[in-house]
Amino acid sequence: MSERVAVIGLGYVGLPVAVAFGEVFPDTIAFDISERRIQELRGGVDRTGEVDPFALKESSIVLTTDRETLKGATFFIIAVPTPIDVNRAPDLAALKLASELVGEVVSKGAVIVFESTVYPGVTEDFCGPIIERVSGLRHPHDFALGYSPERANPGDREHSLRRIVKVVSGENPETLERVASVYGSIIDAGVYRAPSIKVAEAAKVIENTQRDLNIALMNELAMIFERLDIRTQDVLDAAATKWNFLPFKPGFVGGHCISVDPYYLTAKAEAEGYHPQIILAGRRINDGMGAFVAQQVVKQLIRSDIPVKGASVGVLGLTFKEDVPDLRNSRVFDMVKELRQFGIVPKVHDPLADAEAARRDHGETILPLAEISDLQALVLAVPHKHYLASERADLFQMIRPGGTLFDIKSAIKPNEIPGNIKYWSL
Repeated sequence: MSERVAVIGLGYVGLPVAVAFGEVFPDTIAFDISERRIQELRGGVDRTGEVDPFALKESSIVLTTDRETLKGATFFIIAVPTPIDVNRAPDLAALKLASELVGEVVSKGAVIVFESTVYPGVTEDFCGPIIERVSGLRHPHDFALGYSPERANPGDREHSLRRIVKVVSGENPETLERVASVYGSIIDAGVYRAPSIKVAEAAKVIENTQRDLNIALMNELAMIFERLDIRTQDVLDAAATKWNFLPFKPGFVGGHCISVDPYYLTAKAEAEGYHPQIILAGRRINDGMGAFVAQQVVKQLIRSDIPVKGASVGVLGLTFKEDVPDLRNSRVFDMVKELRQFGIVPKVHDPLADAEAARRDHGETILPLAEISDLQALVLAVPHKHYLASERADLFQMIRPGGTLFDIKSAIKPNEIPGNIKYWSL
């Protein structure tokens, strides 16, 4: 069956999906509400770094902010953000707007597939009724719903869209096969047919919940080992010699997925009368790691007889993980905020982060690397290749003799550290 594909939302998830579909379905519609985003993409610039500039320029996709262009599409894919609000409750505002948009342009016989991470039931109980109300069409007689959870890992070239098995679902057997056929045309790893939309929604949300909990365990171990004066990485290296030891490490947990998705599941669980304990405990640990690291910096300054207020502290890396420009939910900002509570004004640098976004959304000024010097403490918060590719001496020279390097991800081996610099890792 020939389809006219339309992808709504061109972020980390939607843009690679649109470009991939453009190779199979010519003139795939790629829609975003941001005129700036569309203009950049038309110029071959992808701020997320997920799509190669050459592939973007050569793509046949129709980049647009014009809603009228969406009319005539037969297969809609919605990939808009599903964040949490200040109370850590699911924020479905973008999903609501996208559903209303589709309702304005959808025609009979169309399939609408959601990729945004949600709790079980959102596609059918929240999005479907909105589309039906706005369109005036009858559901499921006039249009059908599907769900195919995104599995993007920003900055990961090995586990790209085509190389990851795609979970697909539909509200009835006919829709399921149609969704499977369309996605199967771009996914080399194949598709997995989930028995229902709710199962597919749940599968996505637990993937990141599982990872979140495993990292939370490592973070709690790191806090214990800190009290025991044991380096966590040394313990993990020893334990990893057992064949079934899982290779998770401590660290900051941010981004749009792992630090957010568990709250979608717990919100739904609480709405059903069940109060999750393990999941929320893991979230509390991971959400508190920024403050924990900041407190270790302060303790080390005190041990070194350095006045905390006004101490010279540098922070390398602001994004939520290494080698990506994404600042969303980065725990580094929590650490910087905590340092400021002690009267420290950190000198911050990140080669990938959008300086305007850091200043606008977080009030942080990204300084040139040359200004990160003469430090009493340096926090290697995000070990971008940019920092590690050069000589280690470049990092060490930023620190005064007697100062401390705080290596959050254990990116540098202790035996590489000069004798006049102290070393701490999570």
